[in-house]
Amino acid sequence: MKKYCLALDLIDDPASIAAYEEWHASEKTWPEIRKSITDSGITGMEIYRTGNRLFMIMETDDSFSFERKAALDAANPKVQEWETLMWKFQQPLPWAKPGEKWVLMEQIFKV
Repeated sequence: MKKYCLALDLIDDPASIAAYEEWHASEKTWPEIRKSITDSGITGMEIYRTGNRLFMIMETDDSFSFERKAALDAANPKVQEWETLMWKFQQPLPWAKPGEKWVLMEQIFKV
């Protein structure tokens, strides 16, 4: 099992942040999105927020790769619809590469 941590910013607007959180409530997240996550080899996913900054922690099995996940997502119209909807609330980190949403974080400490 591997663990990845990623970051992304939300548009810094209380109403927008509340709407984003509402979409991520368990009963609101589309079942096709949950299925696409597990089908890609992600065994656990958590998203945390402080202010307008999001942190995602993903636990994956050995079949997972970011390239495979991107290919599966590109071929899934429902995931594309979700991503378009979520982008209304999100903004890239200032140091993100063009077109990059979630930025992989580097581990700097562990006990």
